[in-house]
Amino acid sequence: MKKMYNHFKRVALSLMVMILALCSIEMPVSADSPYKTYTFDGYGYIIQTQSAYLPYETITKFDEEALSGPSDMQVTDDGLIYVADTGNSRIVVGDLEGNLIKIIGEGILQTPKGVYVTANKDVYVADRDAKRIFQFNENGELIKEYGKPTSPLYGEDLDFLPLKLVVNDAGIMYVVCESNTNGIVQISPTEGGTFLGYFGTNTASASPWLIFRRMIATDAQRAKMVSNIPSTPDNLCIDQDGLIYTVTRGERSDTLKRLNIAGANVIEPEAYDEIPAAVAAGNHDNVYMVSQQGYIYEFNSEGESLFVFGGLDDGTQRVGLCTLVSAIDVDPQDRIYILDMDKCQIQVFEPTEFTNLLHEALNLYSTGRYTESKAPLEEVLKMNSMFDYANMAMGRAYFQEENYEAAQYYAKLAKDYTGYSDAAWEIRNLWLKDWIVPIIWIVVIFMVLKKVVAVLDEKKKMLDPVRAFKKKLTGGKFISDLKYAWYFMKHPIDGSYGIAREGRASLRAANFLVLLFTVEFMINKYLCGFLQKTIREGRYEILSDIGIIVVVLIALTACNYLVCTINDGEGTVKKIYCSFTYCLTPYITLTPVVFLFSHVVTNNEQFLVDFTNYLILAWMAVLFVLAVKEVNNYTAQETFKVICLTAFTILIMALLIFIIYVLWAQVFEFIIAIGGEVVYRIGN
Repeated sequence: MKKMYNHFKRVALSLMVMILALCSIEMPVSADSPYKTYTFDGYGYIIQTQSAYLPYETITKFDEEALSGPSDMQVTDDGLIYVADTGNSRIVVGDLEGNLIKIIGEGILQTPKGVYVTANKDVYVADRDAKRIFQFNENGELIKEYGKPTSPLYGEDLDFLPLKLVVNDAGIMYVVCESNTNGIVQISPTEGGTFLGYFGTNTASASPWLIFRRMIATDAQRAKMVSNIPSTPDNLCIDQDGLIYTVTRGERSDTLKRLNIAGANVIEPEAYDEIPAAVAAGNHDNVYMVSQQGYIYEFNSEGESLFVFGGLDDGTQRVGLCTLVSAIDVDPQDRIYILDMDKCQIQVFEPTEFTNLLHEALNLYSTGRYTESKAPLEEVLKMNSMFDYANMAMGRAYFQEENYEAAQYYAKLAKDYTGYSDAAWEIRNLWLKDWIVPIIWIVVIFMVLKKVVAVLDEKKKMLDPVRAFKKKLTGGKFISDLKYAWYFMKHPIDGSYGIAREGRASLRAANFLVLLFTVEFMINKYLCGFLQKTIREGRYEILSDIGIIVVVLIALTACNYLVCTINDGEGTVKKIYCSFTYCLTPYITLTPVVFLFSHVVTNNEQFLVDFTNYLILAWMAVLFVLAVKEVNNYTAQETFKVICLTAFTILIMALLIFIIYVLWAQVFEFIIAIGGEVVYRIGN
């Protein structure tokens, strides 16, 4: 259930990213940036934040050498930019100032689609039409060529059409090939190119509807269906630890993957893009993903979203907006380079002070320097106290220092439920360590005192006044009717008989139970423990909650009475209403327990709260069914029929109310429009 919820959350958040990013092109922005920058708050909502990166420079050509349909790019640590100039069948090497350094592969390359430069300056080029991978040295001299692997494991019927590649420190090439759905091709440089196997294969997904169709379809019909095959990765990169990142269109939550040495995905990004173009590993254990439309996403190592910015050029040709992105890379100064295939240019983005401070904190935290990471995080929070990721990082830093109260405080600010739970676990352990012995002594003393009082009461009847007062207090009809609700909860069949035949319930007691239910519902909803809260802090909807409770109870009573009347039921409105309100007793009884649990349990004991909530719902459902059956003197079959008809009647009633509301709203708007027109004409 939790995985389904997380998947739905990522889908919803990503759709929101796309909508807001598209709208950002037309929104008024600062003079420094043609776009707005967004981040996620702890509730998963997209909020605007300070500009993370600003347009720094645009490179349209190197000296007099213009680009034509460039497909890939890499920025090396010495500041050189290697561009796969596909349209001109070459690799162009330049610098940030637009100076041409050299040209590689002229006369050799046909359609270079991917380029990768190793630490020793060897240049690997994936040439699609040549069906080869070319390796050049630092001077641009051809060293080796790698063609289609001869191993039968590759697939004799598969063509070799390399598009993108990276190379690890051992010289092993990871190649994305066009239309090869088996995964990333691994090629070792030994013996002229040895095929090592496929890596990081995407999985084919099938909806329940598709599975059902295939089950009932004939062989001929299945043959006409579209084959359900895995998607081919669109691009990849490699980080300093040798881990491979891939992006794949149409994979939704698995659009961005970080693959370990076994080829398994170890990242779950908070957002995705439908048309990712490229991915690049950052300098601070972070990762960047860019869409073809120029939207840039930055994530930390856990896939938590830091920033979303950039956008599609709407024809205004503003610096920082793109039309068709094909590559992304990052230099040691954290400048982002975006290759626009359509504009044949490179957009360069420079991090702001805000981003530099955040990156500094990320770097310190990832290297275990937790205390030092707090200083830049404090500066980030001074600039934007609502930047929840900084609050979360601050809380985790305090947790590593074993300052659990501060860690819990910042985790709550950031809505970091995992961090809050971990801190609460440690705080609780320390509290138990200090108080477990005194608590045991208190319990022992209480039990001894209870025994002493019982003995004295047996001899001297010292508690008789208390018993007399209790009897006087609980002897009234109202209290008796309330006490009967607990009997009804434990003995629903006899309890329903008492309501229907013996008058054991009153409207006053029933209304009091509804009031008690409403109060407990409000308290549990708005004041429960942080880990159990389902609404935003400071947001209250008390009137609407009361309205919903009242409307649901009235609709349920009225619709059930109408249905029971038609089906020879014996229940009156009062009996049905009272029995339904008495069905709320399990909630009234057990919700205080849930409320107390919510303030002490952590994620490890979440099942206690979930189990109690499920128990309450199941108990109430059983009471409801038995109440309908016994109050109306139905059989089991008649009870099921009446309950279904009641649900259908409520649905019809809700639909009628909605239609009436819409019609009256239109009439009201029409009257206002006429009134406005009359006032306008009188005024003129």
